[in-house]
Amino acid sequence: MTDVPRAEPAHPGLPRAELARVVREHAGRLAASLVSLLGDFSAAEDLVQDAVETALVRWPVDGVPERPEAWLFTVARRRGLDLLRRESNYRDKLAGLHEPERGEPDDRLRLIFICCHPALPRQAQIALTLRVVCGLTTAQIAAAFLAQESTVAQRITRAKKKIAEAGIPYRVPAADELSGRLREVLTVIYLLFNEGYLSSTLERAQARDLVDDAEWLASLLAGLMPDEPEAAGLLALIRLHRARGPARFGPGGRLVLLADQDRSLWDRTAIDQAIQLLTRTARRYRRPGSYQLQAAIAACHAEAERWADTDWRQIVVLYDMLLCLDPSPVARLNRAIAVRYVDGAEAALAGLKDLGEALGRYPLYHATRAELLRDLGRRQEARQADERALALTANPAQQALLEERITWG
Repeated sequence: MTDVPRAEPAHPGLPRAELARVVREHAGRLAASLVSLLGDFSAAEDLVQDAVETALVRWPVDGVPERPEAWLFTVARRRGLDLLRRESNYRDKLAGLHEPERGEPDDRLRLIFICCHPALPRQAQIALTLRVVCGLTTAQIAAAFLAQESTVAQRITRAKKKIAEAGIPYRVPAADELSGRLREVLTVIYLLFNEGYLSSTLERAQARDLVDDAEWLASLLAGLMPDEPEAAGLLALIRLHRARGPARFGPGGRLVLLADQDRSLWDRTAIDQAIQLLTRTARRYRRPGSYQLQAAIAACHAEAERWADTDWRQIVVLYDMLLCLDPSPVARLNRAIAVRYVDGAEAALAGLKDLGEALGRYPLYHATRAELLRDLGRRQEARQADERALALTANPAQQALLEERITWG
């Protein structure tokens, strides 16, 4: 039996946040490998959790292994032996279990398709996949769904139970089944990117590893399904947002709003390439979808050399098209933000009417209301809205920005 890789003693007492970063980067990839082998979500997740818990105990004392992912894999593999020994063919299965490679996340794309099984409710498919394959916590998934953490936890538990009781097979869907699962797969990658782009946790303002994974998965998906315009639309959307990365945070990790960003820091080459991809896709297929429209909105912002040059009327039109396809509360909120620069704060605030219940747990809803109320001179109401937004966000950069607004009014 292979020994657990030795730890480097040069890193004793590694902070817990750094341990969490290593785990985030590798745990999802490890789970994908284990599920594809064992055919059991719960068993694979338990193996990964055991390995993570062992790392959290041993690494602060022994130091960080030179290859943390190999260490986690070896520990999980040992735990897996106990499960596989119960089956007559465990040696063959064990021989087929190879350490997942960092540069080849295509196994996870296959597993995402497997997890998005039509026998499960749509939200359960997405929540289960984000938890098991992508490694997001239940709290992060709840933030993505604007739902209570307990609700999401129950959703994931029920999905696992249904898979076990119904004997749902763990197999890669046939080529003619891929399109039927595409919508959910796109949503998983999109939510993974969102969590990386602006984290919902207190640990960090953004998670570049999640953003990297989301872009790579979107690229693989676009290559796998070249005749699906929404796959290309999602890839263009991610790349347009990433192009603004160097300008999004200032000194001390302070969040810099779009209006205040130094646009000379934007990656113009990446912007041009993403817009070219989006344009080719639109001309070839003439089937606009949600991700293509969101990418077109991002392109409007990216093409403006100055904030004052933003074509807000075009953005409102694009949001109107988006709402016809996806009348979500978040899309309505974003449209209202654009309306502010076309018809004024009063019209924008009217656009937020009746969104309070659906977006009551969404900090950007309250922060947007605060800006509009402040424009209208309703400063006390604006302060209360900012305070509500602050209470709902765990992102440190958002917290700092909101605290500054509350302090200075």
